[in-house]
Amino acid sequence: MVVEAAERGADSVVTALYVRTRQLHLEAEKSGILAKILHGTAGRDGYTLLLRNLHPTYQAIEAGIERHRDNPILSPLAAYSLARTPAIESDLKALAGADWRERLPVLPSAAAYAERIVQVSQGDGSLLIAHAYTRYLGDLNGGQIVRRLLEKTMQLGADELAHYDFSAIGDPATLKTDYRDALERAGAAAPDPAAIIEEGAVAFTYNIALSMDVQRHRT
Repeated sequence: MVVEAAERGADSVVTALYVRTRQLHLEAEKSGILAKILHGTAGRDGYTLLLRNLHPTYQAIEAGIERHRDNPILSPLAAYSLARTPAIESDLKALAGADWRERLPVLPSAAAYAERIVQVSQGDGSLLIAHAYTRYLGDLNGGQIVRRLLEKTMQLGADELAHYDFSAIGDPATLKTDYRDALERAGAAAPDPAAIIEEGAVAFTYNIALSMDVQRHRT
């Protein structure tokens, strides 16, 4: 789901990320399990496997941001408690049972994706900005469309869609604007914004690989 580009100046990290990843985003929407979800042809098991394999990614991002909570670069992101890991775990319990960790495999693409995030969490952690953009701004934007699709095509209930539910934090539209601004502040404080932009492309490449891997291994 394409994150909307705001009308901003040439120094906007969010706009630069959008432009750099636009084609990769379109490719992601046409690849693997995500394409099936968007076309309404994915099965419940395929979606559950995708969610299980996104779990380590969110864990890594959230651990990295928490680690750099007092870092002036990432403190704007740490100020927003958007953590999705508990919500994903709740969804997986509802979708697959309390033993979802044992029943559902972590695929090689998911392990590689999470490891990449652990790597970029080193140093000043500024490359985490690209991964926060990809996941959280995506959840607040196109993720809301995905939620409605899942409700319609799979008849999933609220207890299976906590991942996309931000109601305990705030209105998704307002959060999207506020979080975009936080990403802008973080990017402006980073020493190498160009590296963040390229990391955005890396993030989408991992997402495409994961989507295709899930489609191959769906249960």
